[in-house]
Parts: sequence; structure tokens; C-alpha cells
Amino acid sequence: MGLDIKNQRIESFQRENLSFDVIDTGPLHGQIFVLLHGFPETNKSWRETSEILNAQGYRTLAVNQRGYSLTAQPQKRRDYRSSALVEDINALLDLIQQPVYLMGHDWGAVVAWEVAQRYPAKIKHLITISVPHKAAFIRAMLSSNQLFKSYYMGLFQLPKIPELLFEKLPKIGQALLKDSGMTAQQLNDFQREIVQEKRLSSALNWYRAIPFSSSKNLTQAVTVPTLFIWGKHDSAIGAKSVALNKHYVKAPYKEVIMDATHWIPVQNAQALSQYVLETIA
Repeated sequence: MGLDIKNQRIESFQRENLSFDVIDTGPLHGQIFVLLHGFPETNKSWRETSEILNAQGYRTLAVNQRGYSLTAQPQKRRDYRSSALVEDINALLDLIQQPVYLMGHDWGAVVAWEVAQRYPAKIKHLITISVPHKAAFIRAMLSSNQLFKSYYMGLFQLPKIPELLFEKLPKIGQALLKDSGMTAQQLNDFQREIVQEKRLSSALNWYRAIPFSSSKNLTQAVTVPTLFIWGKHDSAIGAKSVALNKHYVKAPYKEVIMDATHWIPVQNAQALSQYVLETIA
């Protein structure tokens, strides 16, 4: 028998001997949001957004993704390629057995875009925050300052150097995050949840697996209604890729540009939730 999710919380789900933990809150019978965090945060980054959505009658499932769930940390770089990350979320969607609102931030947005490409029937509405469609991002790299903004992606693929920065030279590592707009509280959360709780190397494997990720569906458009939200003070994502994004959605598309940094779910949860609720109403 399958899980009766209308009468039971989903605290974890399994795929390929890995177990992923989930924060499941809100009314059990509410329509479901699946929330995907980015780097270097955990599913706790959705706490305030979840509370607002829950108060409006929605149920939220915030997933600790591969490498972030302590019981889902495979060793090999290639185990973190995008197709594996997508199938992890698809396993949860199979468990839910109804179309969901899929919302992702940063790397979580990358996964959400690709889930929408592969499994459109499982998504009511796609909400991506900060990071546009991969094809828009790559086109911007070739025609704007995006490559310069993305220098850290190369740095994070190096063996051992990023761990050295964040674990042995934390003032330098934390300075990089502070420059991106992270608050003191977020830096403390990072130190505790990512560094001290041993998630750093497996989280960095998302970057190290980029060479193993297929590009065959790179330019495929998304065919589900999409809301894209970006902060104009985002240090990682430039305006050019945002401008190109609409070309990769063949469905109702709405774009919101906020007076915000990259860290919208944590720093702008109230405004973010309002835009989402207005869009899906």
C-alpha cells in the first residue's frame, strides 16, 4: 500500500538507498508546495515562507536535498550530477501523487527548472528564485558580465581548496558569503548547519558534478506556468540572463524584479510569499 499523505506527514523519503529528510508543515489536506533550497543553505531556509503559506491553507514540504540530508551523502562527484538531483525530487512527487507547486531557490531553482522540463504533468506552477533557466544563464555568460559574476563556480569545483577556505580560513570564506549579502544570522546558520554538521563537501559536490551533467535538454523550454523572481542586487546572477529567461518558457510567464539580494527566501519571505500567492490565486 502507498502512503496516505492526506492523513500522514512525510518526514522522509527514499531513493537508491538514500534517505532524504523533509520538513512537512501546514494543513494535511492543503494544496502542496515542494520547496527546494540552494547552496549553502538547508531546508530550514524556508521556515518563514512556509509559515506564511501554511497560514493561507497550503501545505509545504521543504526537502533537504542530496548531500544536505545526512543520510543522503554519496561519495562520488558524479553522484551529484543534475539528472540524479532531478530524480530525487521526482521520487517525492511520485509519493505525493498529485500536481504540486514547485518552488526552488539558487541550486534548488536549477533542479526545479529541470524537473519542470522532464515532468510537466506533475507541476501546477513553477516558481524559481534568483537563478533563471540554464540556457538563459549560459547565453548570458557568452554575452555579458555573467562569466565574471560566476567565478566562484570554478573555485568551488577545485578539490580541497573550498573546504580549506570555509573550514580552516573561515574569515576569508565567510567574507565571500558576506559580500553576497548574507546577514550575520545567515553566516551563523551556515557555520553550524553546513560546516559543523558536516555538509560542506557533499554540498560542494553539486559544483564538482557539473562536468558530469548532460546538456542534451539544455535549450528545452518549460511548458508549465512559471513565476520567476530575482533581486536586482544579486551578486551571482546578472540582469542579462534574467532578460533572456522568458524565451525558455512556453506557458504563462511572470517575472518579478525585487529590491533584494540573492537571498530572497530568508531575507524577503513576506514579499516573496505575497508575489507567489497573488500569482497562483
